[in-house]
Amino acid sequence: MRSVCALVLALAAALGSADSDTHRMRHDSNLDIYKRLFETKRKDQLSALKNLVELNDINQQYKIIDIMLKGLFKVLEDSRQILVTSNMQPDDPFPMDDKIKEAYSHVVENTAFFGDVALRFPRIVHHYFDRNTDWDGLLRWGLNFCNQTGVFTGGAHQHVLTLMSQELGITEKSPDFINPYRTERDDVLHTAEAFQKILREEEKRRRKEEKRKEIRKGPRISRSRTEL
Repeated sequence: MRSVCALVLALAAALGSADSDTHRMRHDSNLDIYKRLFETKRKDQLSALKNLVELNDINQQYKIIDIMLKGLFKVLEDSRQILVTSNMQPDDPFPMDDKIKEAYSHVVENTAFFGDVALRFPRIVHHYFDRNTDWDGLLRWGLNFCNQTGVFTGGAHQHVLTLMSQELGITEKSPDFINPYRTERDDVLHTAEAFQKILREEEKRRRKEEKRKEIRKGPRISRSRTEL
């Protein structure tokens, strides 16, 4: 159990609530400097994701990815709001304002990380993503933003965005499309009774949790005081 908790924390760090390296960039920083920091961040993300892949427990993977995706899209939504409010365009010069710079970094880094997760856990991600129109719209915005920043241009990470877009049906699959991370296990799990059982159990658990929250939010009877 400790190893799972440690993995969740590592993945949370990979999402990044604040990138201290980015904050330490000098005022004269430019896109090239950020791109070098981005490469370091990507190594950390892929290292954390490698641990999740090697967990080899689909039940735990499902629960961890559930938590992770909710956090990731919350960060994306908050960051989008900041960028839109500040009228920050993706092809503008790299921002110097700390708040805008952080939002910019979160969009770029979390969109790339989501691509990694979607390609390595396609069945689990499809289960969540395909039924969530809000996430679909947010990801489309994130991809458009990333593709115009210049951060991904000519690099291996652009390929991640392209493959992820095709895997999730955001763009049409090319005739030679192959998800290089998809395994025979992924195809079997799509119809395997074991995976369907996990989905049912997880949905049941979430319904119970929502019901408990509703009960806790219900009216409470305050204790009356009697005077002697």
